[in-house]
Amino acid sequence: MNSRIILDVDTGIDDALAIILAVKSRKLDMLGITTVCGNVSLQQATENTCKVLELIDAADVPVIAGAASPLIRKSHYEHRVHGQDGLGGALPEPPVSMQAQEGFAPDFIIEQVMKYPGEVTLIMTAPLTNLALALMKCPELPRYLKEVIFMGGVVRGHGNVTPTAEYNTFADPEAARMVLHAGIDQLTQVGLDVTRQTLLNDAAIAKLTDSTLRSYVAKSTEIYINRYEQMNGVRACALHDPLAVGVALNPELVGRRKYYVDVETASRLCDGQMVCDIQNRLGQEPNLLVCETVDADRFLEMFIGVLNS
Repeated sequence: MNSRIILDVDTGIDDALAIILAVKSRKLDMLGITTVCGNVSLQQATENTCKVLELIDAADVPVIAGAASPLIRKSHYEHRVHGQDGLGGALPEPPVSMQAQEGFAPDFIIEQVMKYPGEVTLIMTAPLTNLALALMKCPELPRYLKEVIFMGGVVRGHGNVTPTAEYNTFADPEAARMVLHAGIDQLTQVGLDVTRQTLLNDAAIAKLTDSTLRSYVAKSTEIYINRYEQMNGVRACALHDPLAVGVALNPELVGRRKYYVDVETASRLCDGQMVCDIQNRLGQEPNLLVCETVDADRFLEMFIGVLNS
């Protein structure tokens, strides 16, 4: 039986690629896709999600909108990275015909996890606001989850929105901290330490055999690749969010180790920083499986293969 999955997104460029990978893999039972504000507004993230599902003929996958803002902070959109519409202008008019279902994402998460106790994996590629709200409403939720895999944070490297913080943990650090301290047994972090090694370049995009999909990926990642080249001198873009899906599809892609990890929420310079007690200085029980290594070539081969399937 395929793994039961809820994918939680703030659909920007790499979230869209994660959605495509998850759906086209045909190895995941997609219970639904929940949306949250992050890279773009909740409304834009929801519309983008529907557009991407229509692009790949998957309009039967339920989409449920969630939190329109972080727990206590102002929204921090990333239009400079993802473009004004969040998809690099790759899916313009006509407007999407698919609509989100009625409901609220945190409630949907609770309902599905309780319906399938011990069977649901949450793959989260956005700020963790929806899961934090679900935990606030249902503190016993961790006992019924199979696993949570989230893209966010950085342990040994530098941030991508501030010198110390990765975007998803920076956008709602209180939510990230709540999730880390909720007692979720199988909680895996897919952070910048590994995602920065999974690079998609023009040559890889050229290997896509479906002309419509190849055109979309090339157009949507253009702004991403140009920005990455300007900042890092390499003409490619990191597959941050798709790697989280990749870990659900094949856990052997990464090497994980459990540490005690917290998130800074009260710092003038370091809000959103993920602090990993690598040397166990604090003597706390480990609470997070941190991805430390990745077989980047194997993942890219999987990514291209699934999109070509």
